[in-house]
Amino acid sequence: MKQRIITAVVVAAIFIPLVILGEIPFLLTVYLLASIGLFELMKMKNLRVLSFEGILSQLLLWVLLLPEQYSTFLADIDYDKVQIFLIGVLLLLLYTVVSKNRVTFDVAGFLVLSILYLGVGFYYLFETRDSLGLIYILLTLFTIWATDSGAYFIGKAIGKRKLWPEISPNKTVEGFIGGLFSAMIVGVLFYAFSSLDYTLFQLLVISLIIGVFGQLGDLVQSAYKRHYGVKDSGKLLPGHGGILDRLDSLIFILPILHLLHVL
Repeated sequence: MKQRIITAVVVAAIFIPLVILGEIPFLLTVYLLASIGLFELMKMKNLRVLSFEGILSQLLLWVLLLPEQYSTFLADIDYDKVQIFLIGVLLLLLYTVVSKNRVTFDVAGFLVLSILYLGVGFYYLFETRDSLGLIYILLTLFTIWATDSGAYFIGKAIGKRKLWPEISPNKTVEGFIGGLFSAMIVGVLFYAFSSLDYTLFQLLVISLIIGVFGQLGDLVQSAYKRHYGVKDSGKLLPGHGGILDRLDSLIFILPILHLLHVL
């Protein structure tokens, strides 16, 4: 536990200033985190990162991550991000033939889904900071951290009923509810002390959405880790595992929040 707390404090001390800076420094951070995430997923599948399919996957991920304001050069070649991505998928499928099924259709499907999962999630990490503002991304971050902490400590203290034992044996119904309660506390604090133009009811609803879908995003990662027989997505963060172990909730919830904000 001591190691987990120290790591969390150090990572937050590095990450929060980059979020505050925004723009190019934060965009480069997003690219780095997403690239590490793809590396972790490929390692789970026992795929070679330094291979044609690995390098192509990284390039396609970087294309999806490109914000609109930095993608004007694509107009010079008359292609947009979606078209480039589809060309890359076709190349990946063609490579299953060229490689004589060393790279199978299943592997190609895994890589395409991984690129979409990370590309969309991390794209909206930057997009939320850039278009909705610092305060909105801070609300999301602090709500997710509070949800995770509340679910962990309350589940450990009073948790009895298993939430989804086939996927994550340690998670409990009581912990899930405790995470939602912790999320709503953050909503109340932001209502009282921030400049967000929301009513208390709206902030509580946003906090609940983050709490629910954030925990579901964590379960999604637990499902594929269990499928591939690994405990953590990586070993980058002592006591916490890999990048995806720490950011699974964030990249799952941000596209949903952004869509709700637009609507």
